[in-house]
Amino acid sequence: MIDIEGQSLSALDREKIAHPNTGALILFARNYENPEQIAALIKDIRSARNGDILIAVDQEGGRVQRFQTGFTRLPAAAVYAEKPELAEAAGWLMAAELLTVGVDFSFAPVLDVDCGVSQIIGNRSFSQQSDLAASLASGFRRGMNNAGMAATGKHFPGHGAVALDSHLTLPIDDRDLDTIRQQDLVPFKHLISEGLEAIMPAHVVYPKIDELPAGFSRIWLQEILRKELGFDGAIFSDDLSMEGAACAGSFPDRARLAEQAGCDMLLVCNNPSAAEQVLDSVAIRNNSDRQRRLSAMLGIAKLNRQQLFASEQWQQVSKQINQLCEVHV
Repeated sequence: MIDIEGQSLSALDREKIAHPNTGALILFARNYENPEQIAALIKDIRSARNGDILIAVDQEGGRVQRFQTGFTRLPAAAVYAEKPELAEAAGWLMAAELLTVGVDFSFAPVLDVDCGVSQIIGNRSFSQQSDLAASLASGFRRGMNNAGMAATGKHFPGHGAVALDSHLTLPIDDRDLDTIRQQDLVPFKHLISEGLEAIMPAHVVYPKIDELPAGFSRIWLQEILRKELGFDGAIFSDDLSMEGAACAGSFPDRARLAEQAGCDMLLVCNNPSAAEQVLDSVAIRNNSDRQRRLSAMLGIAKLNRQQLFASEQWQQVSKQINQLCEVHV
């Protein structure tokens, strides 16, 4: 999964999108001007690929909402604890709006349980209570599914108990596996039992379990996630350009280690040179299980933008979400 620099495609962008190893593209705020522009850009991306390509974005709400103008402003996940009945409605709204412009999925919901110390998670978590976080995230995913979008739970096995930001450094979580099972894994286990389509692991080291960050660890991804929790969906690496991934070596080394650990899709963002290195260095292999898991991430739009905005459901939910946001400005 790669990214692009601007609001339209350069010749180099087209070349990278057409590369045999490119399977997906993630969009950021810098790529966005308005709904019409992003819809045209996505159409151009798909034409440049000349085949299937997944289009993703981070559209959680709160601090992490890449598309804003022309989209309903969503509150941070923690806000839904006040109005639990709106979690499902918000998941539907977020997904329905993105699907109308051609995005396949948002990397949501956050399944981290906030422990009151994390700089990067905080109110992106639905709750400091594991069961409540699981329940609200489950509702949010159900809403996404009802709109026609698959969900991605992040950041496995949990990023909420470390203060440091893995974008900037490599956090260390010294807790033992039993503690993590009883707290952090509760939302993951709950949503996996309901059929969660994808998971993104954390660039965090849990030294009592493995010396490698979770996204590079066969213990976490194969032994615990696949075997113990029975997860059969897609695994998306977190961005391999983040400082939390630097311990794995060069960008090609990071990609190989993440692939060997069990990641189905490797993200390389905000570093065009790194993306090119990974595209050219990772062996091109056919894998029917990986293809099946990733195919489940394709979005299915049920309404076009005009139909969505005309619908009573959108008008009602958008009003409720706007009111919720106004209280938490």
